Amino acid sequence: MLRLDLTGKVAIVTGAGGGLGRAMALGLAQAGAAVVLVGRSGLGLEETLREIQALGRPGLALRADVAIRNETKRVVQTALERFSRVDIVVNAAGVNRRIPSLEVREEDWDWILGVNLKGTFFMCQAAGEVMLRQRAGSIINVASLLSEVGIPTLAPYAASKAGVVGLTRVLAAEWGPYGVRVNAIGPGYFRTRMTEPLFSDPHWVARLLQQVPLGRAGIPEDLVGITVFLASDASAYLTGQVIYVDGGYLCARPA
Repeated sequence: MLRLDLTGKVAIVTGAGGGLGRAMALGLAQAGAAVVLVGRSGLGLEETLREIQALGRPGLALRADVAIRNETKRVVQTALERFSRVDIVVNAAGVNRRIPSLEVREEDWDWILGVNLKGTFFMCQAAGEVMLRQRAGSIINVASLLSEVGIPTLAPYAASKAGVVGLTRVLAAEWGPYGVRVNAIGPGYFRTRMTEPLFSDPHWVARLLQQVPLGRAGIPEDLVGITVFLASDASAYLTGQVIYVDGGYLCARPA
């Protein structure tokens, strides 16, 4: 069996109705996994589910708000009832608003941190309870370039994504003895529905591409390889790491 083969594995992917989460979910299915798709929009989830079923893979679409702890527990319980195990979790659900820091309201902070950090933690917690019993599992959190650099008007988002990195390292250290690995992927600038307002500005795009050594923005499919790698036995001795998929942006950013 190929070490990248996920046949027989069961994955939960949040934010699977579109963007990065959708591509990561489809990549896991292409590698052989059954995939439980989680998101707030039923329409997007059903579209992803149809694509997974077209691959001949089993799947399940669940509408849930990951910022509510009981919802994350319900997702994991439903996955267990349907597939009897949980091997992989990808925490790709994320939200953002660009707001000058002096204008950030409490509801802005709570919404962004609630989905991006609180939701990630409680999905890890719910799945971790199962994985620790199994003494096996791989959790993949989605961090960001903003985990490493400061960009104006993104204070809540940056705080949430820096928190994801810290959370990833703590859980890796705590759960490693039980055979559970926890890593993070830090995407660079990817063109998705969330970032479309930025990419609609040709001057902004031109400046961005000057900062990316590979000379282009990312597309969601660029995350498939690293997602399958981290989910599979090919990365069996890798935990607590943050892998940036950014076209070289961080290495080339001026000091």
